[in-house]
Parts: sequence; structure tokens; C-alpha cells
Amino acid sequence: METRAAKRKKIAKRLENEAKTAAIDRISDLPDAVLHNILFLLPIKCVAQMSVLSKRWKFLWSTFPDLDFTTLSPCSISNKNLKFPNYENQRNHPLDSTRMDFITQVLSVRHKHSGIRNLCFRASLSFSRLNSLIRSAIRHNVRELDIEVTTSVATDDYFNFPRCVIGSESLRVLKLKSGFRLPPSSIMREGFQSLHTLSLSLVILYNQPNLSDLFVESSFPLLKNLHLDMCFGLKYLHVGCRGLEDLSLEKCFQLQGLDVSCAKLEKMRVVSCFDAYSKKSSLRINAPKLLHLFWQYNAVTDTTVFEHSNLLLEAYVGLFSPNRGAIGMKMGKVESVNSFLSGLSHSGSLILERQTIEILSNNNFFIQPFRNLKSLELLTGFKKSNVQGLACLFRSSPTLHTLILKIINDYKIERKQWNRDLWDMTSTEVEQYWESQIPSLMSFLQHLKVVKIHGFLDCENEVTLAKFLLKHGKALEEMILCAGQCNARDTLRRQKIRSQMMGFSWASSNAKVAFL
Repeated sequence: METRAAKRKKIAKRLENEAKTAAIDRISDLPDAVLHNILFLLPIKCVAQMSVLSKRWKFLWSTFPDLDFTTLSPCSISNKNLKFPNYENQRNHPLDSTRMDFITQVLSVRHKHSGIRNLCFRASLSFSRLNSLIRSAIRHNVRELDIEVTTSVATDDYFNFPRCVIGSESLRVLKLKSGFRLPPSSIMREGFQSLHTLSLSLVILYNQPNLSDLFVESSFPLLKNLHLDMCFGLKYLHVGCRGLEDLSLEKCFQLQGLDVSCAKLEKMRVVSCFDAYSKKSSLRINAPKLLHLFWQYNAVTDTTVFEHSNLLLEAYVGLFSPNRGAIGMKMGKVESVNSFLSGLSHSGSLILERQTIEILSNNNFFIQPFRNLKSLELLTGFKKSNVQGLACLFRSSPTLHTLILKIINDYKIERKQWNRDLWDMTSTEVEQYWESQIPSLMSFLQHLKVVKIHGFLDCENEVTLAKFLLKHGKALEEMILCAGQCNARDTLRRQKIRSQMMGFSWASSNAKVAFL
């Protein structure tokens, strides 16, 4: 039997072993790469603070590959000791000046064999200082460079594009936002052989050659992602990089010509481009592997050549014309809209904005059928003149499964209320029109299964359409009518209309109607 003295010694030994185990710094024993990944989750000021813990952590700081300085605050940097910052006494220095001093010092004390995986900062500084910082990063073989800068003094001048990045063999991602000018395309074509992501914002292109000969295979052989934002003065753009997978153009308001020919392009986003009042505008898209297209608030071009993609999954389209309703649109632009929509003929999901539907309603269009279309979402004011555009889209969607209508309640649109008595069988003009379209909508009515109408206010046009779809939708399974808020008087009126709708004849015995 164990004595009390032996038991005490055993307990004391166990406590001693536990204390030794607790004193072991297991985190510091982890490999550098693992610790770098852990530190990546912390703000950079915390990483700098930890450098004073030991020689091991000092080395980790001098080799830390991800330098994101966007998390710095006015009180987070010390001018007294930039190498290992004191975070107490920095309230009387300008933020950007102090931040840039800190960044410069961090780059200067880095281990000579350490590379920079990611360098990111936002600041106001001079062009010479910007070039100095970028050159230092290039010397450390930076892979991702994400910079947003403004001039440090009030001036109308612009930055010149930092040429030191053009010939970098290590750079893979370049994101640069500032008011700057590009060098001649002959110089730009000499570099970027390793770049796979390029994002340029606030590019000044007035009185400069266009970019029609820049974004091609020889200049960017490995480019996969291209984003151009607010390129002022850009009129014509040709993108012909064979490996490009993602293309985004935003707020290039003066754009008059766009030619995209990319064999591997999967995503394309064009927002607020094309000058609606230009004398001649053109669009050409050749992207056989295109999967996703987002085309919002772009003027209808004079000519369009859109070679369809058999792989297109979804498209969002927002076309507009200077004369809002686009009544009497020129034949060339009508053909351009037809060509654009025909390029979407293999899409599985399609969303159309309000003005696009108005264009279809006020002109004669023959749209190539959307044979693969299963989901159609329409944003519409649902005025009487839009009925023809809706019918055109329904005819062109012979195998549609889900129809979503999002009604825009514009106070400028007069909407006639539905107030017919339950037993009044007189047909309205809109009802007669829908009944006349039955032969051309036969396939559409035989495949449609789900209808959702958001913003349903029980006005004549939407009630008539709902009645028509219930009456002739042979495959209809579900109709959801989502109304907005209403007062007590409207509530009583809606209850009456809903009871009338439940009394309509239904073509499908499986249909269910829900009012939300």
C-alpha cells in the first residue's frame, strides 16, 4: 500500500512535469510557412509588435511575405522607432506621411533573401516616392501589388505609369488605382509576360493612342483577369488575350467600340460604358466558352456582332436608349438589339432590366428562341405598352420553367385598378390581346411551372396576366403573388380580388396560388 509520503512525492513530480510542459513554446516551433499563414490573419501592426518577443519572431517579421498596410491607423505607427514600432506616441504626425515612412522602413529592414507575396497600401504621396516604394518591392520579387494613391499636393497633373513594374518577372497580380497616364503601347508591350491579373482604375487616355493593339496574346500571354475602371478618354478597345477568363469594364463612358475575341473567356462584366450620343458605335463579342454575362446600363450600339456561346449559364442585360422609350428606333439599332439577344440564345437564366423591356415593346423585334432558357426574370413598370414586349419574350422562351416578374412601382406610371365584379365577363383590351397570343405561346404555356410576381398591387395588367397564366398554363404548379404594404381599405379590396382570382378557371389541377 502506497504511503502518504510516496503519494505526495508522486503528485509533486506530476505537477513539476506539467509545469515544464506548459513552459514549452510550441507555437514558435512551427515551420515559418505555417506561422506566416497564422500571422496573415492579424493586422500588420500586431505582427510588428510581436517582433520584439524573441529573435525567432524578429526573423519572422523581417521575412513576413504579406504586407497589407491598409489596416494602419493614425495611432498605430511610431516615428521614433520605425523598426519595432512604439504604438503610444503618434498623434501629431500626418497619417499618410507617417504611414509611408513606416512602409519604407519595413521594406528596408527586410531579410535580403525574403520575397514579398503581397504588398497593399492606400495613401497620398508624390510620384517619386511611389516609384521608390515600387522599385523596392520589385527588388524583393513582389508577386501581388495592390496600390491606391493620390498626389500629396493639390495639382492638375497625373502620375505616369510606374515603368519599373513592366519588366518584372515575379509580378503576377497588379492592381493600381490613381489618376495616371499609360506609357506608349510600344513600351507596355515589352513587359507583363508573367502577369495573370491586371486591374487599372482612373486611367487618363486623352490625346493618347487607343488600346486597340495592347491587350493581345503577345503582350499578355498569361493574363487571366482584366479589370478596367474609369478609363477616361478610352474610345476603342480590343481584347484578344487567348488565356483571358474574366473581363470587367466599368464607367468607361466614352467607349465607342469594343471588340472581344477570347477563346477561354468565362465571365464578362460591362457596366456604364458606351456613349449614347456617339455618331458610330460598335460591339463584337467572340467568346465560345462564355458562362456568365453582366451587361448593365450600356447604350444600344449601332452595330453588334455577338457569336453565341453554347455554354452560357446566365446573363443580366440592361440596355438603354437616349429617348427613354426608344420609340421608332433606327433599323440599324433594332438589328443590333436583335443580334445582342440572339447571342444569348443558349442561356439557361436571363434577367432583363426595365428599359430593355421598353425597347422590345416599342419596336418590332424577332428574337431567336432561347431554347435552353429555364429561368426568366423581368424588371418592369408593367404599364400597358410593355405587354407586347412581355409577349415577345414569352414567345421566345418555349421551354421556360420559372418566370419572375419584379414590378417597379413608378408613380409616373398610371396603373388602372382591377375593380370588375366577379360575374362581369366583359373582356378588356389587355385580356383580348393575351387571348390572341395563345397559338404563338402554346409551347411556353405547356412548360411553365413556376410564376412569381413581386410588387403585385392588384392592378389590371398584372391581374389579367395572372388570370391568363392560370387559365392556360397546363403545366403550372405554383404561382406566388407578393404584394407590398397596404392600408386597411386596400386590404379589404385585395381580399375581394383574391377571392375572385381563386374563382378563375385553372388549366392545371396541380397549381397552387399563394398570396404573400
